[in-house]
Parts: sequence; structure tokens; C-alpha cells
Amino acid sequence: MSLYHVTIPTFTKMLTNLDHWLEAAVASADQRKFDPEVLLGMRLAPDMFPLVKQVQGACDAAKFAAAYLAGQTAPSHPDTEQTLPEIRARIQTCLAYLGTFSEDQFAGAEERRVAPAWLKGRWVLGQDYVGEVALPNFMFHLTIAYAILRHAGVPLGKSDFIGSMSVKDSV
Repeated sequence: MSLYHVTIPTFTKMLTNLDHWLEAAVASADQRKFDPEVLLGMRLAPDMFPLVKQVQGACDAAKFAAAYLAGQTAPSHPDTEQTLPEIRARIQTCLAYLGTFSEDQFAGAEERRVAPAWLKGRWVLGQDYVGEVALPNFMFHLTIAYAILRHAGVPLGKSDFIGSMSVKDSV
């Protein structure tokens, strides 16, 4: 299985799920009669990023991984979102960007040198980047966003986290 199939479908599915969680958060806030925008500032612990930064982090993890693996430069998305519609638009922008990639662009990605700026001149192979950084980082931000929403009382369950599955009928 190519790194394209390991990353792009997962990023796409889970960012779509994240958007649905935010939609459920707005509905929950409306039902409970509070301003849903307060959710963006919520965090699980004082030293953790708030929900808005978790969503930005998930989007960034996905777009940077896709760009690095395809040998491209990711577009810049300044972290300026302050409302739920703005953060949901960021998710849609990221999903649209992920949709521009093809499997062909990931040819050789396993052996491609990935050198994010934070590695300060060092690099890792694409296959190591995916397993050791990209997917764990992406899932971390998603999981924390989910946990913040659950902690805030948004009625989400495991099936909301997992989302749709490619289930087939019996033969």
C-alpha cells in the first residue's frame, strides 16, 4: 500500500468527521442555550492548546504531510480563525487541498527525504515521517479536539469518531 493510501484517505475521512463534530457542537450549544463560540477557547488542561488550535494543528499536520510526501510546498494558512464558521472553513480549505493530490504524486514518497523546518537541517525518510510524526501528530490533535467537545457535553460517541466504514455485504 502506498503512502498516498495510508495518508490522504485517512486525513480526508477524519477531517470530515471533525467538521461533523463541530456541527454537532453548534447544535448541542443551541439546544442547551449557550454561545457555541466559547467552545473554541476550551482546553483539557491549562498547558494544552484550546480547541481552535487543535483544529488548526490537525489541518496543518494533514496538509504538510501531503505536501512533503509529494515533494511540494504546503500553502500558508495563518492561524487567524476566531469563530466556528472560520475554523470550519479552514477544514474545508484543507480538504480541498488534499483533494488535489493523486497517487502518482506520491511515487517514491517512502524514500523521499522529508525535512520540516523544525528539524533544523535534518531529515527523515517519508515512510518514517508518516509512521513516527505525521499520523501520530494528526491523530493527537483530532483526539484532543474530540475530547474537548465530549468534555463540553457534546453528544458524540465512538461511532462519531470512527465515522463511515467501507463495509461490504456478505458473499
